[in-house]
Amino acid sequence: MGLVGPRRGVPGGAVVFATAVALIQIVFLVHPTSAQQSPRVVPAEGYCSMYGICANRTDGKVLNCVNATKAVKPDTLFSTRIQSLCPTITGDVCCTVDQFDTLHQQVQQAVPFLVGCPACLRNFLNLFCEMSCSPNQSLFINVTSAKQVKNITTVDGIDYYITSNYGEELYNSCKEVKFGTLNTRAMDFLGGGAKTYKEWLAFLGRQANPNEPGSPYLITYRPDLSGSSGVKPLNTTVYSCGDPSLGCSCGDCPSSSVCMGSLLPQSMTETSCSVKMGSLKAGCLDFSLAVVYIVFLCAILLWGLLYRTRGRTGFPSQTKPPKNADDKLHSNNNGNVPENSVQVPKAASSSIVQTYMSTFFRRHGVFVTRHPLLVLCASLLVPILLCIGLIRFKVETRPEKLWVSPGSQTAYEKQYFDSHLAPFYRIEQLVLATSASGQLEAPTIVNDNNFKLLFQIQKKIDDLRANYSGSTVSLADICLKPLSTDCATQSVLQYFQLDPKKHDDLGIDHAKFCFEHYSSEETCLSTFQSPIDPSTILGGFPGSNFTEASAFVITYPVNNKVETTGQENGKAMAWERAYINLVKEEILPMVLAQNLTLSFSSESSIKDELNRESTADAITIVVSYIVMFAYISFTLGDRPSRLWALFVSSKVLLGLSGVVLVMLSVLGSMGFFSAVGVKSTLIIMEVIPFLVLAVGVDNMCILVHAVKRQPDGIVLEERISNALVEVGPSITLASLAEVLAFSVSAINPMPATRAFSMFAAMAVLLDFLLQVTAFVALIVYDFRRAEDGRIDCVPCARLKSSTVAGDSKCPNKNPCLLC
Repeated sequence: MGLVGPRRGVPGGAVVFATAVALIQIVFLVHPTSAQQSPRVVPAEGYCSMYGICANRTDGKVLNCVNATKAVKPDTLFSTRIQSLCPTITGDVCCTVDQFDTLHQQVQQAVPFLVGCPACLRNFLNLFCEMSCSPNQSLFINVTSAKQVKNITTVDGIDYYITSNYGEELYNSCKEVKFGTLNTRAMDFLGGGAKTYKEWLAFLGRQANPNEPGSPYLITYRPDLSGSSGVKPLNTTVYSCGDPSLGCSCGDCPSSSVCMGSLLPQSMTETSCSVKMGSLKAGCLDFSLAVVYIVFLCAILLWGLLYRTRGRTGFPSQTKPPKNADDKLHSNNNGNVPENSVQVPKAASSSIVQTYMSTFFRRHGVFVTRHPLLVLCASLLVPILLCIGLIRFKVETRPEKLWVSPGSQTAYEKQYFDSHLAPFYRIEQLVLATSASGQLEAPTIVNDNNFKLLFQIQKKIDDLRANYSGSTVSLADICLKPLSTDCATQSVLQYFQLDPKKHDDLGIDHAKFCFEHYSSEETCLSTFQSPIDPSTILGGFPGSNFTEASAFVITYPVNNKVETTGQENGKAMAWERAYINLVKEEILPMVLAQNLTLSFSSESSIKDELNRESTADAITIVVSYIVMFAYISFTLGDRPSRLWALFVSSKVLLGLSGVVLVMLSVLGSMGFFSAVGVKSTLIIMEVIPFLVLAVGVDNMCILVHAVKRQPDGIVLEERISNALVEVGPSITLASLAEVLAFSVSAINPMPATRAFSMFAAMAVLLDFLLQVTAFVALIVYDFRRAEDGRIDCVPCARLKSSTVAGDSKCPNKNPCLLC
């Protein structure tokens, strides 16, 4: 590059020097050689080093002219086009329309690699915009080598001067950017795996051989001014990948302050709360729970201390439960307690809590015995009303909604990414593999027969049509198209551009060649003009020996959309269902006929599997409840001396009623949380029914056996109240402990754990309430039925009194079959 003609303000010596340079350049143009050294001229603002396109290489790549001319003012339309690609270039330019079109076409090839980080893409474009069109091109571009093509002097090599700081910042903005299609670093393709900015620029500036991608002339990036008088290295603005205005994701810019946690999103900082004590920092919720726990513990210790002090100092204490009208039920008319009755612990040897609970359960037992129908109807009304909420019952099957807290930074970033860009694409995948079949290692899958099989499978996939709302959907309608033309299918067939004719012409050796030259050989590029890394389409290969691979991996990326109504991805889901059916019915037999194995999946596979599991275990749950019903009926029944008395002493109807109460507690819990908008999960439907059944069965056995242990000489009302006094406190405390345990775990931010804990706590609470109300009322009815000699399950029928008379005195000795 150079300077022609004098300029205002330039010393006379410089004018002479410039004139000499111009003469040398004229001689240089008149007497060309095939390749020669370009003369060095004085750099100046507003002048170019190369301008226009003079010729083409043998492979079609264009070559710029060596032309030290003054920058040219573009017309309005051309200026607008330049601004759209190169916003830093204003005013005069050093490129023609043809040069700009070539620049635009070439940089578009890099867009798919860098589009994930707008800051990096902008810096990358600026690097080549300044080189091609900057009006001050001569300040940092020096044509070092020229080449004659058809008697025209063209550029064969240049020096591109940049500052070290500019090069370092440029590399830092792009070094972690990911190429999403292959899930690898973009630097592996655009920089040859460069580790420093010098290695990257050296890769970008290398002169490409004919028919290879790259620059048509050598570009030497020089970060210094050694021996270059007048040079002003390029040092334009470089955007950091952490610049919030250009929004690079954390995957493309992990060094960003937002990703490192120093700057949380505004929505996160507004809702966060913490308490700091010196060097310790705790969340408000954690701090509050700790304070409540300490206060509660201190209260218990203080109460225990005062209670013991009170006993030692002889303060008056209750020696028996408070007197009331119901206390008369404790004794017979003569005041003596029956010999074989169960003594209720006196208040003197019981804690205050147990004393009050015993008093409550005594009154409660009397009330239930006197009004069993009222208690039964009132207690059943609550869970039945809660079951109405099941009309809003929904199951959460999306994994990200199950395991990621909606208030976490990860969920916030995903929501931001999905709303501003698009959700991560849907994945449909096939994996074909060879089997070892007695050998130590599986044989290679890379052979002509298997390639032909892949082409047959690919044709079936391309021809697949699905029906969605009366319209047909094909893969081409929903697939990811980086360049808006062809699907980004990841397959070994891309080395033949999915064309079986090219496979027939080139053979399998071409695929093996592309395994080693996939990023540099143009004939190995995919239909969507992207290199295909063999490590992403092959499997089971040792080291980097791809020819020994034992598996083909075919991936079909499909466009994904943010779901608001649940119908946005309807076309994709319809095609995925047809795709799964096609694989099962047609592709699988084809693969098995070749002695290969096939694994396949779609984006809907996880959701479909969760839905299937949600219904598949229904039979298991029903069978389990039937088994537990049989166990309860067998356990609660008496052991009569006569066979006919078994029809009266059995507890089949009572056991069935108890199981129904357990089911109502589970359904009531699910109905309550469904009504308030909490979705159920697979774990809830599979685990909670068994959990509550186990707790419920235990409580039922305890209650029935406690009633049976009461002496026969007292009335049923006293037997029920005594039984509740005996076992009611332990059942209550055990159930409350379970409810509290599940309630505490509900503060876990993980949605699946939190939902399970809430559902379980409510189910156990409802089960306990139904046990001490509805089930006690059912016990009253069952014992009245037995005393009246009515048949179990058919209470309207009654056996003769003589049939059961022999067993009326036996229950106290043999209270139940398993006692």
